[in-house]
Amino acid sequence: DLVADGEVGEVVVTSLNPDYPLIRFATGDLSAIMEGYSPCGRTNRRIKGWMGRADQTAKVRGMFIHPSQVDKVVKRHSEVGKARLVVEWCEQADQLALKCEVTHSSEGLKEAIATSVRDICKLRAEIEFVAVGSLPNDGVVISDIRQYD
Repeated sequence: DLVADGEVGEVVVTSLNPDYPLIRFATGDLSAIMEGYSPCGRTNRRIKGWMGRADQTAKVRGMFIHPSQVDKVVKRHSEVGKARLVVEWCEQADQLALKCEVTHSSEGLKEAIATSVRDICKLRAEIEFVAVGSLPNDGVVISDIRQYD
């Protein structure tokens, strides 16, 4: 579906080359249409540049993390209702925090979940317990909020 100018959406390319036609090739990259005309005089539509990925895969410390991996961690621990992996940039390094909605928390459970993250994702993460219902029900499993200043 088309998005309005200035709104973020997935870049979709159509190439009507008779030798190798691509109709609606979804790149997986996010961008937005820029308003106005180019200073060089070109009149075609322009995009702002790369603004993220359409899928929720994140590359952290050289390793890709997929939502399915977070799902596997959650399924290993019946005490966890919902979880969200938050990726941040702190002190010149990627930091991972797995926020888990649990009814009853314990240090043993926290350590078990941390071990599962290491086993499945091959990365270390801080485990944070949050109240049931506090994570938004928006379908986001991996929230990449890194900002490089």
